[in-house]
Amino acid sequence: MTLTPEKTAVGFIGIGVMGKSMAGHIQKAGYQLHVYTRTASKAEELVKEGAYWHETPAKLAQACDVVITMVGYPKDVEEIYLGGDGLVAHAKAGAYLIDMTTSSPLLAARIYEACKAKELHGLDAPVSGGDIGAREGKLSIMVGGDQEDFDAVRKLLELMGSNVVLQGKAGAGQHTKMCNQIAIASNMMGVCEAMAYAERAGLDATSVLKSIESGAAGSWSLSNLAPRIIAGNFEPGFYVKHFIKDMGIALEAAKEMGLDTPGLALAESLYRQLAGKGYEDKGTQALIKYYIEK
Repeated sequence: MTLTPEKTAVGFIGIGVMGKSMAGHIQKAGYQLHVYTRTASKAEELVKEGAYWHETPAKLAQACDVVITMVGYPKDVEEIYLGGDGLVAHAKAGAYLIDMTTSSPLLAARIYEACKAKELHGLDAPVSGGDIGAREGKLSIMVGGDQEDFDAVRKLLELMGSNVVLQGKAGAGQHTKMCNQIAIASNMMGVCEAMAYAERAGLDATSVLKSIESGAAGSWSLSNLAPRIIAGNFEPGFYVKHFIKDMGIALEAAKEMGLDTPGLALAESLYRQLAGKGYEDKGTQALIKYYIEK
């Protein structure tokens, strides 16, 4: 199948903080866009631009050559793909099903096998880059699946990301995303501790950031999230509750492999404490609250 905009209907499930921008890039490229989200109002803007809204994932699947999902939790992924009214049961013959949710590597492998049994093409393709990367079409997209399937959907993925890499067989995309989240987890502790230290020392945080972000301490989180901390902006580019979910998946996978990850375990415990204080729907930069509200 040649996935040209003129001949390809693309379904997108999950029009959230990132999904709305990602679906928008596909629509602007000329693909016929079909959407489903549990809260219909989240899709209103895309529908006004010509997207078709469907009442269920099953109805969307029946109309699409490619279906992309970007939902919340592994349980949502399992229901959408493997449930009786799910995508695998109702997808068009030969369709490509691409899960971009950060989810379980084991679940990704199960979905791939279920797709293969129905002569469908299953790929796991989680992303990194937050709301900024989604808005700018510069996400990092980590893919697991077959080379032939990856080649078929690569141009579509490149509408949403500037760094699209096939990491290996089914589940490899999710394992790579776990590496990403493990690196971010300890880094976010460092960013927040640095900003808290600057405040306690009586320094100008903006001036401190100017000095340290281009040196050895530099990171995406420091450059993109520390300014939000300084501005008191804790709105989500990526939710605390979803980061806790990701860290839980990574901890479980690491345990299965016999790998000790103390930095990840500490970060997960701090974020759980943060969520317990009512910040689960804020962005990950809200971890600063742990330090300055003690």
